Amino acid sequence: MKLEILPRFRLAFLPTPVAELKRLHGALSDNPNAPRLLIKRDDLTGLAFGGNKTRKLEFLIGDAISQGCDSVVTGGAAQSNHCRQTAAAAASAGMECHLVLGGTEPGEFTGNLLLDRILGAKISWNGDLRKGENIPVIAKQLRASGKQPYVIPYGGSNAIGAVGYVLAMKELSAQLSQMKLKATHVVVASSSCGTQAGLVLGARLFYPEVRVVGIRIDKDEIGITFEEQLIQIANETAQHIGVDENFTRSDFIVRDQYLGGGYGVVGELERNAIQKLGELEGIILDPVYTSRAFGGMLDLIEQDYFGKSDTVLFWHTGGGPAVFAESI
Repeated sequence: MKLEILPRFRLAFLPTPVAELKRLHGALSDNPNAPRLLIKRDDLTGLAFGGNKTRKLEFLIGDAISQGCDSVVTGGAAQSNHCRQTAAAAASAGMECHLVLGGTEPGEFTGNLLLDRILGAKISWNGDLRKGENIPVIAKQLRASGKQPYVIPYGGSNAIGAVGYVLAMKELSAQLSQMKLKATHVVVASSSCGTQAGLVLGARLFYPEVRVVGIRIDKDEIGITFEEQLIQIANETAQHIGVDENFTRSDFIVRDQYLGGGYGVVGELERNAIQKLGELEGIILDPVYTSRAFGGMLDLIEQDYFGKSDTVLFWHTGGGPAVFAESI
């Protein structure tokens, strides 16, 4: 296994904490089948307000440095958590950061977008294209100007980035062992597929008794189905780290009934999740990803998808700054 020899640029404060959601569990006391609830705080990875992309960026920036690149290019929605963390990672590594964002330039910069500007990112606006479709255009322009850009895909989701979540599952297994706890399920927001694919590969290698449940956030496809993206990234990551593992559709649990009004549309599910976890545990969810996934998890608990004997861990992937750009 090549995990320990891959290029890596340290960015995160690890391990992130695991805590029990005791007050939330108490609030579910009317459900006799409610499982034990834990949370993994990847909102506390530490890079510019934290989040899951920091783990991916350690390997992506490490790869960029190993190739002698002087700049990075990535893209996403205007309030992209990935873009904010990429801007911070690039600043830490002394590299230029170019962001290809969906939408048009607003009159006021708030939330993640404000942080992008503070972190020195150079922004290109791309209207309805919010998944970095024009990244190759910007990269070509940079090369023409004499730069050596490193392209980071939407969400940092490829075999290099997903390594961060293979190791994250190893980290979780060690933490829970030390705490004398065993999780039966991990619930995580799943959008660009790299986090869930990495966790599923990591579970097979380091924690085979746990089941990873992805709550799908975004209904849009990019030429192949969501499940095909998961399979592709997991298999490419296994090959990248030198392990003989192969994944098929049956290896992934994806719940897609919580898509609501679409990507970034905050509804009652998301508002209730934000309010409930805030009031009961003092933990902030973001309006796009973690609130939808957490709300979905609460609904699955209500439907008895999990049992009383289960221990369910919610993987908090961050995104808090986006709260300051929404009317919750």
